[in-house]
Amino acid sequence: MASPLFNLVSQLYEFHYINEAKNWTEAQQYCREKHTDLVTVTNMKDMKRLINISAGYQSEAWIGLYYQTDGTRKWHWSQSEVKFNESETNWNTNEPNDATGVQNCGIIWKNLKWGDLSCNDHRYFLCYDENKTWTEAQSYCRENHTDLISGTKQIEDEEVKNEISHVGSNTYILTGLFRDTWRWSDGSSFSFRHWNKGFDYQARYDDELILIKENKTWEDALYYCRDHHHDLVTITNMEDQISVQQEAQFASTDHVWMGLHYAWSLDLWFWVSDEVVRYKNWASNEPMDDCDMSGAMETGGKHKWRKKRDSEKFNFICSK
Repeated sequence: MASPLFNLVSQLYEFHYINEAKNWTEAQQYCREKHTDLVTVTNMKDMKRLINISAGYQSEAWIGLYYQTDGTRKWHWSQSEVKFNESETNWNTNEPNDATGVQNCGIIWKNLKWGDLSCNDHRYFLCYDENKTWTEAQSYCRENHTDLISGTKQIEDEEVKNEISHVGSNTYILTGLFRDTWRWSDGSSFSFRHWNKGFDYQARYDDELILIKENKTWEDALYYCRDHHHDLVTITNMEDQISVQQEAQFASTDHVWMGLHYAWSLDLWFWVSDEVVRYKNWASNEPMDDCDMSGAMETGGKHKWRKKRDSEKFNFICSK
């Protein structure tokens, strides 16, 4: 995908709209060669300025935010000026725990203990008395107030304690705590995010993937997926890769089978879904192609693809 781009030329935050279509990497290189870097958006004031200078342009424009596929998730507060400090946390016992899958948003209970929850779950939040998802709550607070409550000082405020004293003991309340692996191109640590409504910034598609924690050979995994779901998973782009690796991290084996197989007679790797193998994420120093080989993804590290004998047994991921 190629898009126009924004760039930041100095610490005075002078923005420029570059009306040239480039992909993200090309845009970053252009900004670094001719200015300073792709734009870093630090607050709502920056957002309004970007909207003003892009008035009249209809297409999307690149900014300096990118997803680290092999990065570690880091916690942030929604209010970008409030820095997250691990030494000041108040996690409940065994939290955060990703109990039901990837849980990247923070909640508090009536006792002020913290927990993690899926950002797609609907919960009350400290701003408005209505169930919303985390991103909906953040948008509402920013449009009607300032932001979701952020930082231990605000959470432990007497007014906050009074507000949540009226809720049930098992009720979750959303806070401005979230984690992700998105980073700014210029290396800054600003936590400000302003996602478009409907955009899945976690890059997941839970409803289309399922991790099977059973150890099977590649062929048995293929038949299992086709009998119980749709097929062994296919990865055709970076977005697919991110989604699959987020499922893979919960596997009980060091690799998971994918729907990638080697046809020795044709000297060809192919996806069982008949998709052409264009996007690739092979590890370096892989063995030579050989018969009875299929593709598996690492469940840790950089989630690279490995060539494995079909007879080896791993967990696997099905598409629904």
